[in-house]
Amino acid sequence: MLRLLASLLLCLACAAHAAPVPVLQTPIDLARPGGVLHGSLLLPQPGHPVPVVLILAGSGPTDRDGNNPEGGRNDSLKKLAWGLARAGIASVRYDKRGVAAGLSLAPDERQLSVQAYVEDALAWSRQLHADPRFGPLILLGHSEGALIATLAAPQSPAKGLISIGGSGRPVGQLLEEQLKARLPAELAQQSQVLIEHLAAGQLDDQVPPQLNVVFRPSVQPYLISLFRQDPAKAIAAVKVPVLIVQGRHDIQVSEADARALKAAQPNAKLALIDGMNHVLRIVPMDMKAQLGSYANPNLPLAWNLTPELVKFIDSLH
Repeated sequence: MLRLLASLLLCLACAAHAAPVPVLQTPIDLARPGGVLHGSLLLPQPGHPVPVVLILAGSGPTDRDGNNPEGGRNDSLKKLAWGLARAGIASVRYDKRGVAAGLSLAPDERQLSVQAYVEDALAWSRQLHADPRFGPLILLGHSEGALIATLAAPQSPAKGLISIGGSGRPVGQLLEEQLKARLPAELAQQSQVLIEHLAAGQLDDQVPPQLNVVFRPSVQPYLISLFRQDPAKAIAAVKVPVLIVQGRHDIQVSEADARALKAAQPNAKLALIDGMNHVLRIVPMDMKAQLGSYANPNLPLAWNLTPELVKFIDSLH
């Protein structure tokens, strides 16, 4: 009996110190009309199908890792993918059309539209759903990617949706609020007029040079397609379980946005992360520290973010 007990204790001790499940890191591609979208797959290999998360990046030229040449390298989505992998959850993140390795699918940004992004997300969803290496599929969108994931969810085979830092109102309203807080009064008023025109579906070539980075004529067709979307209405149409995640120190999207999404989808779970900002780091409400975090890949992710995601994903199977 004592020998049996000793053997059992030894087995438990070995299990406690067992090597982690190996993770396959490999490129993954998706053929689309006119070209190929390129992504990165992280696949834990426990010997059975595992949940897979399709990660959709945010606005502008943000790449699969969460980096933006205009804002700096922070590796937010790459770190998020590795956090999931360590918890036994696979992920695919990809460069969207017109960005980084996806540039060839939309070399001119006039070709971009919300609908094209949604169709790409749906195509990825179908490919991953058909892959026998994967269990349940979850769509995860960050920032503007949260809207794309939400719009795709009703037509996707996904079993769940995760929205991180997503707006709860039309993006034109959010942008107007952001610019009003950061621009001189005259420029803020001019930006408001531009937003009103674009929200009404009208192109406007009267763009002050100081606002060209946001409202340049070549990006206006995309903004028109974006401003007509209503995130609250979109999330209300989602039938699968939803997790809404919002950092309380996010200087781009507010807690009120998350609560608006929750109000539109009462069955959703709402996770408010104390101290977390828009690039998923714990950062004080200090503008210098906030901006610095957007270009610092060495900062760890908010410590309680990944556990919230894992708990939700585990509840789906």
